[in-house]
Amino acid sequence: MPIYLVDDTLKVEVFYHPEDKEFTDDICLCIEESCPLEEKIFRADEIHIFLTPLQARQLGLALVKAAELSSDRAEK
Repeated sequence: MPIYLVDDTLKVEVFYHPEDKEFTDDICLCIEESCPLEEKIFRADEIHIFLTPLQARQLGLALVKAAELSSDRAEK
């Protein structure tokens, strides 16, 4: 399921890449950017970062922790 950020110009997807199952980093973090060149964050239109299951869990936990802290602050 894609997640759209930065006024819907940055698409982020995370998925298991079965074609790379022989590698330890078979989880793909795909970032696609569709905005004018002067507004780009990245040099490429599409970036693939491959993660190990441990790295994917660490990234997920870090996002959840940040969201919890933000939610706790907003509730006060």
